Amino acid sequence: MILHEVLETATAKGASDIFIIAGLPVTFKIKGAQDRLDGDVMKPASIDSLIDEIYEAAHRQKTALNQGLDDDFSFSIPSLGRFRVNVFRQRGSLSAVIRVIKFGIPDYHELGIPENVMSLADNMTGLVLVAGAAGSGKSTTLACMIDRINHLRESHIITMEDPIEYLHSHNKSIVSQREVFIDTPGYLESLRSALRESPDVILLGEMRDYETISSAITAAETGVLLFSTLHTSSAANTINRIVDVFPAAQQVQVRGQLAQLLKGVVCQQLVTTTDGTITPAFEVLKTNPAIQNMIREGKLHQLESAMQAARNDGMITMDTSLMELYQNGRITKETLLNSCNNYEFVSKRAL
Repeated sequence: MILHEVLETATAKGASDIFIIAGLPVTFKIKGAQDRLDGDVMKPASIDSLIDEIYEAAHRQKTALNQGLDDDFSFSIPSLGRFRVNVFRQRGSLSAVIRVIKFGIPDYHELGIPENVMSLADNMTGLVLVAGAAGSGKSTTLACMIDRINHLRESHIITMEDPIEYLHSHNKSIVSQREVFIDTPGYLESLRSALRESPDVILLGEMRDYETISSAITAAETGVLLFSTLHTSSAANTINRIVDVFPAAQQVQVRGQLAQLLKGVVCQQLVTTTDGTITPAFEVLKTNPAIQNMIREGKLHQLESAMQAARNDGMITMDTSLMELYQNGRITKETLLNSCNNYEFVSKRAL
């Protein structure tokens, strides 16, 4: 099976991911379920040939792969879409997983992203964090926020991503998109460089370590609006993750910086609905004087109750978001209980 045929079939079926792994036929992930194509299982030789086609389509050398490393990159096929690829070895043979990304920025209404999430893009300065597990839709949410800014105000937006997933055309804003390890050596280097490039908005693909987190906080203090992501499951965990990477002697100072800089935290996950589709559930924290004081004093255990009390300000906890989906008949009780943060509390409410 040739690459173009695989990609064409995947996009026609509405697949989100393509698995090319020895011992299985080409397999698509569609609405969370696996769809294995009819035909022979993939053998190492046929996989090697298919992966050669992927590198040729991406105009990329196999430098990392030949050094025994996994390789993560993206490429586009006209009329089909954009594809993010991870090539790796398993059981002695090459394998690949391809994420399917449609051309253009998706409509946030159709994706189920609420206005209380999108409105965080209306901030002019500060730090906005989007958190969640891998594959939970963080990149898509951020792409929608960047697109909103691009169409509403004149800014210089600099993104640094690994790899670039969504391509933004210049609209009211100038959008400079840098792919880490291709356009720049790494997140830290590109972030430091961005501060000399007259930015108004910075999208930092991921805050992975102490150096990057520290530099992101410093960048936000210069008066830009900085977006980034973490792999955390709640607003409190997200703030804790940032504070905990710093030495104990600096943590009081960092909490003070976050109290001033943080504009909002969005935590999201994708859940399967009763009709077999996928919908996002969101936890949204927006800072106000009370929230700022809790962050400054390290009283993060109080954030959940403060968010529940500030529903009119656009805040919502993950469990409340999931409960609303359940009460509206969008998800089953089993999905609710498997996805919530506080099982005991939710199980008592889900009668």
